[in-house]
Amino acid sequence: MNLQRLRNLSFYSKRVSLFILGASAMVCSRMLFLFINDPEGPNLLIVSVMALILYVFSFVAYQYKPIQIKGLTRILWSICVQILLAVGLFFCMR
Repeated sequence: MNLQRLRNLSFYSKRVSLFILGASAMVCSRMLFLFINDPEGPNLLIVSVMALILYVFSFVAYQYKPIQIKGLTRILWSICVQILLAVGLFFCMR
């Protein structure tokens, strides 16, 4: 694939981008509670609510970006927001 074309790659379908954000929020939420030492394991309701919180913050970062970025960088920026928020919450809950 042409490198210039890869740099300008943008997600034309907003539905695909939002689905990617939702899936990554679920993964980040699950990983957040995986590292907490709980003998019963994470509750599905708690993981789902945390995924919703992560999704809302990443959706805000995706819609109201601080700089004008487009394409693949925009979705990666939103996923980085999710990861940083999950890591921050992990250290706060420890």
